[in-house]
Amino acid sequence: MGYSYRDAGVDIEAGNEAAERLKPIAARTLRPEVLGGLGGFGGLFSLDLRKYPDPVLVSGTDGVGTKLRLAFQMDRHTTIGQDAVAMCVNDVLVQGAEPLFFLDYLALGRVAPERIADIVSGVADGCAEAGCALLGGETAEMPGFYAPDEYDIAGFAVGVVNRDCLVDGRGIEAGDLLIGLKSSGLHSNGYSLTRKIMAPYPLTTIFPELGEPLGEVLLRPTRIYVKTVLPLVQSGKIRGMAHITGGGLTENIPRILPQGLGVEIDRGAWQVPGIFSLLQKLGEVEEAEMYCTYNMGIGFVLLIHAQDSENVLKMLERGGEAPVILGRAEPGEGVNYR
Repeated sequence: MGYSYRDAGVDIEAGNEAAERLKPIAARTLRPEVLGGLGGFGGLFSLDLRKYPDPVLVSGTDGVGTKLRLAFQMDRHTTIGQDAVAMCVNDVLVQGAEPLFFLDYLALGRVAPERIADIVSGVADGCAEAGCALLGGETAEMPGFYAPDEYDIAGFAVGVVNRDCLVDGRGIEAGDLLIGLKSSGLHSNGYSLTRKIMAPYPLTTIFPELGEPLGEVLLRPTRIYVKTVLPLVQSGKIRGMAHITGGGLTENIPRILPQGLGVEIDRGAWQVPGIFSLLQKLGEVEEAEMYCTYNMGIGFVLLIHAQDSENVLKMLERGGEAPVILGRAEPGEGVNYR
């Protein structure tokens, strides 16, 4: 008898079982605009042109990176999907867009239906938090390419904003304030350096600076800022935004500034979470390197007119945020810390 696909390491029956498990998970994220369900060759979404009569579609794509190694080590897979969603929808939000739908791509060495359900449940949690539909995805079993218990996940989000509400930073002026929204920790950036620094320490280690096991802190999922920020966008009070990912505050804020403008940030305006201080101490990392690698406790930044600050801060607080005035825009270039 000749070889079968199963002999090559691909289990079609397990793949079918995984697909059936995913249908009810995705169903809890559906929006009225979704046509059909999972299983088609393409996901269908009908854009509401009454709400968006002059629509601009905004897309973003990303993965989770080497944070996945921690999920493997801890054998915990229910939150990593939220990281994949967050990295995409927060990028889309920067332009003022409402995330509409998300699709994921999951590649793995061996199909384990329960593990796939855990991973995609995290994706669905992220979509529910962002208010977007999990419109579809792809699961690729790749034996011999990935180890049996390893995988990679990436995805993309599509959002929409009316052209006259598009946030592109062009209106930012000297004197505008920077409002920081706090992160939940490292989010999904800097993990190659983090793993190098923390390699000698078991993930069960409880450092005084953390007060909980190291692995719990490092695996905490990326925050999603859509529900608190989108109402501000719709109010017209936001002049620019930045998602603080790889490159930290130092590299991400200048991406939205008009030519001839920089920002001044007061490093004493917020308390840097203990994980960052611990990494800097154990790795003997220079402060400038910390600020251009990690978010340092600030995951999202808004630029607003100074005269709008009271109203904006109140709106954010009502949305459950603890916003921080980081500094202001000024003539110059780049980010200056004081």
